[in-house]
Amino acid sequence: MNNKQLLKKKIAQKELQIKKLHLHQNSSDVCNQLYNTLILEKAILKKELEELEKNPIIENIKKIIPHKEKLICDYFKS
Repeated sequence: MNNKQLLKKKIAQKELQIKKLHLHQNSSDVCNQLYNTLILEKAILKKELEELEKNPIIENIKKIIPHKEKLICDYFKS
């Protein structure tokens, strides 16, 4: 099993845990804290999966090509 499949499986497990805990979220502070922790862990796993799915060649090209960000003040220059 490769890393992407493993991360997808972990994300699915977190979603299942979140669904089960959602009913008891408001019952106590411990449940609420655990619910928030699971949400955070799921977000971290999703970010890791997103990083794995990026094409490294395209990312390197993006770093090489200069990219000037537009500021709001740039629109008001005469």
